[in-house]
Amino acid sequence: MSRSTLLEPELREAEKMDDEKARLEELLLQASRELQQAQATTPESTQIQPQPGFCIKTNSLEGKVFINICHSASIPPPADLTEDELLQMLEEDQAGFRIPMSLGEPHAELDAKGQGCTAYDVAVNSDFYRRMQNSDFLRELVVTIAREGLEDKYSLQLNPEWRMLKNRTFLGSISQQNIRPKQRPRIQELGNVHVPGPQGPEGGPEKPHLNLWLEAPDLLLAEIDLPKLDGALGLSLEVGENRLVMGGSQQLYHLDAYIPLRINAEESKAAFHRKRKQLMVSMPLLSVPS
Repeated sequence: MSRSTLLEPELREAEKMDDEKARLEELLLQASRELQQAQATTPESTQIQPQPGFCIKTNSLEGKVFINICHSASIPPPADLTEDELLQMLEEDQAGFRIPMSLGEPHAELDAKGQGCTAYDVAVNSDFYRRMQNSDFLRELVVTIAREGLEDKYSLQLNPEWRMLKNRTFLGSISQQNIRPKQRPRIQELGNVHVPGPQGPEGGPEKPHLNLWLEAPDLLLAEIDLPKLDGALGLSLEVGENRLVMGGSQQLYHLDAYIPLRINAEESKAAFHRKRKQLMVSMPLLSVPS
């Protein structure tokens, strides 16, 4: 048997992997261009009028602070998780859950005693707000995230202790807010993405399905399906400038994926979603493809 015949299967496998890399690169770059084009042709912001919900009172070093928790159908809802699922994610310190909200500008007001104070309007999705009305847990969570968001945006230090006003749904007036329309063109599912390298023995770790999409021109997200796992215990994940490598002590899965984009590995984060049995990876990009 000739040596060239022995090499034919390896050559075919290498060609197949090169084709997959090229297809992945083409899809990612196409999605990036479409997203940039959509952002260039779409108005940067839309004006909304939030509806009143409830008002909380707290304070800062400067004095009394009131936060009007409002709602609008124009704000996208968060992921539809049960309270048990959400609580489990929070207990594991995972960043897979976000509550979209619009943080308004501070406005000077007078409290019930005629004393000066500062008020902020924070708006969430209307459907989510109605769900929050029946859940003390969700209300506490929204207030906490709103308070932390205001602290970050306006360099504040707010007292974590607060109380909800009983007889007022808002303080002062609720102003219109500008929000940016959400753009999320998903890339088609890519299946298993391989890079050239040694193949495991027959019956070895399974190569899981990898789904990639651009959340923004500078943020790449990944979902890795791991149906045989109940949690992240034993999983290992390495994110390089253009590679994503995942393994585990149970030797059930192994993924070594080439990413044709420059990834900010230090700022990348991962979270395991127990219900969906997926590892979710958030990867900021060092440079935006053009």
